[in-house]
Amino acid sequence: MTIARSRQISLQDTPYYHVVSRCVRRAFLCGEDAHSGQSYEHRRQWVVDKLGQLSRLFAIGVCAYAVMSNHYHLVLKVESDTAANWSDREVAERWANSGTPIFFDRVLHLVSRSSAISRQTREVNYCPWMTVSNMLL
Repeated sequence: MTIARSRQISLQDTPYYHVVSRCVRRAFLCGEDAHSGQSYEHRRQWVVDKLGQLSRLFAIGVCAYAVMSNHYHLVLKVESDTAANWSDREVAERWANSGTPIFFDRVLHLVSRSSAISRQTREVNYCPWMTVSNMLL
């Protein structure tokens, strides 16, 4: 039986997470593709740069990473104390700067609705690996 992530995860007990994401259909993330002969090595730095950008924007520490030819591994630490000190406006600005397709005017409108931002802050705080994983590529 499946269990919701919100019931499985306790950031107080386990703030560290091992995240893996893999390409499908024999696609290459980086390195040289033996089938096509094309080099995708330049993508490795893209992934590393994006990871650094996201870790600065969100309350996530990158403890270790490995970018392989068709997948990557991340060891992340959720920085709950850091996120708890952010104002509602700072959360909105960080989200707007993340590159996520959302209209900044809408985010600023939500800032006035403190409960909505607080809820979103909790959601980001409890599921940060989803955000990082989805926005890397």
